[in-house]
Amino acid sequence: MPLEKHDLAQDFPESKDAIHTLKTTDNHFAKLFEAYQDIDHEVYRIEQEVETTSDEYLEEQKKKRMSLKDQLYGMIRDYEASMAS
Repeated sequence: MPLEKHDLAQDFPESKDAIHTLKTTDNHFAKLFEAYQDIDHEVYRIEQEVETTSDEYLEEQKKKRMSLKDQLYGMIRDYEASMAS
């Protein structure tokens, strides 16, 4: 199975414009987005065996990535709902 990055715009292509707007207008979203990107890149490097670490650390980073993704998706969903009304 090929390894892949979990880019938000790729995972939620229908929300690409909302992601861009939130990154540029909402500081909290931008900070969470940056943290998500950092962890995603780290996990990808570990999975590519560019970096080595324990399995426990990798799993913890994956859990953090998922938590951040959930938070970001909630913010995207709320933003899109507010734009629809």
